[in-house]
Amino acid sequence: MAEFMTESTRRPPGAPPAGDGAPPPDAARGEPHPRQSADGAGAPVAAGGGTGGHDAALIMERARAAVDPELRAAVDSLPAPMRRIARYHFGWEQADGTPAAGPAGKAIRPALVFAAAAALGGPEARAGAARAAAAVELVHNFTLLHDDVMDRDPTRRHRPTAWKVFGDADAILAGDALQALALRVLAEDPHPASPAAAARLAACVVELCAGQHADTTLERRAPEDVTLPEVLAMTEAKTGALLGCACALGALYAGAGEEEVDALDTFGRQAGLAFQLIDDVIGIWGDPARTGKPAGADLVARKKSLPVVAALTSGTPEAAELAAIYARPHRPGEEESTALVVERAGGRDWAQSEAGDRMARAVGDLARAVPDPRAAGGLLALAEFVTRRTS
Repeated sequence: MAEFMTESTRRPPGAPPAGDGAPPPDAARGEPHPRQSADGAGAPVAAGGGTGGHDAALIMERARAAVDPELRAAVDSLPAPMRRIARYHFGWEQADGTPAAGPAGKAIRPALVFAAAAALGGPEARAGAARAAAAVELVHNFTLLHDDVMDRDPTRRHRPTAWKVFGDADAILAGDALQALALRVLAEDPHPASPAAAARLAACVVELCAGQHADTTLERRAPEDVTLPEVLAMTEAKTGALLGCACALGALYAGAGEEEVDALDTFGRQAGLAFQLIDDVIGIWGDPARTGKPAGADLVARKKSLPVVAALTSGTPEAAELAAIYARPHRPGEEESTALVVERAGGRDWAQSEAGDRMARAVGDLARAVPDPRAAGGLLALAEFVTRRTS
C-alpha cells in the first residue's frame, strides 16, 4: 500500500479524465504473507495491506461486534422519546418501535480506535478500548442526525432520515443526547486514559461544529467566491478531525506517548480527507442502489463539494458553465449533465488523485507512530478501504 500511495500522481483540474476515474490499483504485487491479529482481534491482514477491502471488512465487522453492546447499553439509558429516535437512527428499530435488521453503518471510526490501540498496545489494549470506540461512534451519529436536518437529506442507509420521521426538533434533540452520552461513556470508564480521551473528544466536537459552520457559510457564497484551500480546511475540521480523534483515542488507551498520539491523530486526519474526497465523488457519481441516496444528490442540493470546487476553479470553459448552473435553482433531470460538466472540468479526476496523495501523507504519519508495518497492518487496511469504497 505504501508503494501505491507514494507513487500516486496528481492531475490538475481541467486535464482530461483518465479512464473511468476509478481509484488507482494496488502497486503491491506478489504473494501476500498473512499476519495474525493485525487489528488485535484475529483479523488476518496481508503484508502491505494488499487485499485492502477484504481485510478492512473483517476488521470493521469485528469492531462492530465489539462496540455494539456498549452502544446499545448507552442508548438504552436515554429517556424513552430520545431512545426511540436513536434506536431508529442506528437501524435497530422501525419507526413504530418494532425490531429492525437494517444496516448500522460501517463502523470505520470504532475500527480505527481498536486498530490504533492494537497497533501500539496489542490485544489487551484493544479489548480495553470498547468504551472509547463507542464514544467516538456516538459523536459521529450526533453529527449525522444534525447534518441530515441542516442538509435536508431525506434518506440515510436506504430509509427515511430521523428528521423526516420524527421532525426537526426531535432529531436535533436526539443528536444532542448522543453527544452527551459520548462524554458520559468516557467519564464513567475506569480506564486511566479516559480523562485525557474525554478532553480530546470534547475539543474534537468543537472543531466539528466549527467545520460545519464553515460548510454552511460556504454554501451561501457565490460559486466563484469559494476556493479549494478553504474547502480543504473545512473538510479537515468537519471530517478529518473525528477520524484523527478516533486514532488518537486508541493510542491513548494503549498508553502511548504524546508524539505517537499526535502522529496517529494526523494520520487519521489525512485519511479523513481522503475519505471525504471519495465520499464527494460517490455523492455525485455513486450508485443509488449502493449509497441509499438519490443519484447526484449533492448536485441537486448545490453542495460545493471538493470535486465541484476543483471544477469551478479549474479555469476551463466548463468551470464557467458549472458556475452558471450553480447560480440558478436546480432543474429536474439535469443531474447527469451537470455531473458530466464537473467531470470534464477535471473535478472527478482531481478528487481521486488528491485522495491518493492524502493517503501517501497518512502512511508517512502512521510510520512515525508505528514503525513496524506488521503492527500497523490494521490501520493500513482501513486507510486503504476509504479510497476504494463505492458506498
